[in-house]
Amino acid sequence: MNYNQNNKCKISKKCGACQLSNMDYERQLNFKQANVVKLLKRYCRVNDIIGMKYPYHYRNKAQYIVKKANNGNIVTGVYQSTTGGVAVTDGCFINDKKSNEIVKYIRKLVTELHVQPYNLKNNRGILRHIMIRNGHKTGEYMVVLVCIEDNLPNETELVSRLCERFGEIKTVVLNVNKNDKMMLGSQERILFGSGHIEDILCGKRFEISARSFYQVNPVQTEILYNTAVNFAQLSGKEKILDAYCGIGTIGISAAENVQSIVGVELNFEAVKDAVKNAEINALKNAVYYNADAADFMREAAENGERFDVVFTDPPRAGCSKVFLSSLAELKPDRIVYVSCNPETLARDLYFLVHNDYNVKKIQPVDMFPHTKHVECVVLLGRQRRLETREDSHC
Repeated sequence: MNYNQNNKCKISKKCGACQLSNMDYERQLNFKQANVVKLLKRYCRVNDIIGMKYPYHYRNKAQYIVKKANNGNIVTGVYQSTTGGVAVTDGCFINDKKSNEIVKYIRKLVTELHVQPYNLKNNRGILRHIMIRNGHKTGEYMVVLVCIEDNLPNETELVSRLCERFGEIKTVVLNVNKNDKMMLGSQERILFGSGHIEDILCGKRFEISARSFYQVNPVQTEILYNTAVNFAQLSGKEKILDAYCGIGTIGISAAENVQSIVGVELNFEAVKDAVKNAEINALKNAVYYNADAADFMREAAENGERFDVVFTDPPRAGCSKVFLSSLAELKPDRIVYVSCNPETLARDLYFLVHNDYNVKKIQPVDMFPHTKHVECVVLLGRQRRLETREDSHC
């Protein structure tokens, strides 16, 4: 496959986020495939990694720091992964192109309207970050202005000029954040629009707010979720548990092919988004709980409740031992594990294969081109006591 590599990052060494940008894309895929095979081949044959046809400008969420340079000019940039400093840029070759244009214009507006960047050292200024989200298929954009307090100078003129220049912007949100370690705070005020945008994924419509978790590569996400649904081998009669369900994306993608979906998520805001997304897609067979997934599964097992398939899509740290123990106790026929870290995936698979499960399929997907990260979808089947080694698909 020929990959178009006509983009070169000018700050790759300063930024450090795209650790593999020095490699051509074919080599990146080979590197990731080899890493997954090394970690997971003992469980099952690893399918060839699925890459992107055009691995640039794929991110639907752009995040920029705003600061004042030594010469007094207002600049935007990204955190350096090694030093914690700021690599100055107003564009990124993996961010959506329009988002790059919008951040340039915002920088121009805040300069003209005397909106001062926040300076941590002297605790002066107001504007900390700019975040831009977009719906890949709807073309809708959201701008989030992250400030140290709810007091943005000349906000009416800034928002008016910004939305006049970019008709694609459907909402502008002011987010208040006093925590240096987080991009967004919990307090928000809508400056324009509804406070959310929508996107279409796997044929379903999803509402995205400033703090919603939504995969940043929509093209590869459809491949990832379609793979997960296919691995689940759904007949239309299954009861599904979607653990770590977030805003409901995986479960909702499978909804038409199952009897019922139960989603469990600890983040209350995400659960509200999941309920809303089920309503948007007119689903009658989905219910969501704000709960710890491990506790939920343990109680379900104790009450004799049964699920045919469990989807789990944990954070990079993987599943906790408590979660895995509860999952093994629940005893679903099939587990579809979506992982963003093959190292913690290998650890978790070790636990599951020693608790009556066999690994049936492993499919790597390149969700984050030019970075070291890789996603994997894994199908596990409950081991039957009479099953022989020859019965395994692997």
